[in-house]
Amino acid sequence: MASTLGGEVVRVHRLRRVYGDKEVLTGLNFAVRPGEFVALIGESGCGKTTLLRSLARLDDPDGGSVEVPDALAMVFQEPRLLPWKRSWQNVLVGLPSAQASKDLAQRALTEVGLGHRADAWPTELSGGQAQRLSIARALVREPQLLLLDEPFASVDALTRLTLHELVSDLVARHHPATVLVTHDVEEAIVLADRVVVMSGGQITKDIPIGLSRPRRREGQEFAELRRQLLAMLGVHVDTPDRSRSGTVQGDDNV
Repeated sequence: MASTLGGEVVRVHRLRRVYGDKEVLTGLNFAVRPGEFVALIGESGCGKTTLLRSLARLDDPDGGSVEVPDALAMVFQEPRLLPWKRSWQNVLVGLPSAQASKDLAQRALTEVGLGHRADAWPTELSGGQAQRLSIARALVREPQLLLLDEPFASVDALTRLTLHELVSDLVARHHPATVLVTHDVEEAIVLADRVVVMSGGQITKDIPIGLSRPRRREGQEFAELRRQLLAMLGVHVDTPDRSRSGTVQGDDNV
């Protein structure tokens, strides 16, 4: 498949996905340009994860079309490491033997701050380190498309902020098109070039984020974007109160 599709890395046209008698995606259109970072947000069950699984070619469409590059990688909410392989071996899982080498794994681990844990077993890693390892495993493939399925949801708040900075830096360095599914509005604003709001199996809003990088979770423009996006999700905030969460709770099971 060509590296871009008419200037786009991802092109989804009138995508339908049906589970039983429930139509989860209803003729959805979606596109991502090379190097663009897009965050998908919406209430539980709106179809975010279903769209991501379709982009990952884990599910076949029931209608419409999905065009993505062959070079893609996915990071899940849980690291999904192989416990019988050391860290460097986990980085190389799935790579062709002609490409795989411990030197390559070592460089990838160093890039995510785990160069000193190359020989560690997964059980010896903290939650944040395990997720760093899964990110290294994805990026070592130099994907044109990077898919992130709530990869920060299972770590503590401080580790989450650190991983935000790491992913932002890595994406800027490797330039994949990136699609992130998240329930966290602030996370979407901090990381994405565009925030796409989904509801009822459709895209209802597509909001460009014009804030300069690196982004800070402060200031009137950030607070107003946060307020607008929360309002689109049915959460109304009269004033930018930092004590209230920017996370829409719940697990997206479809």
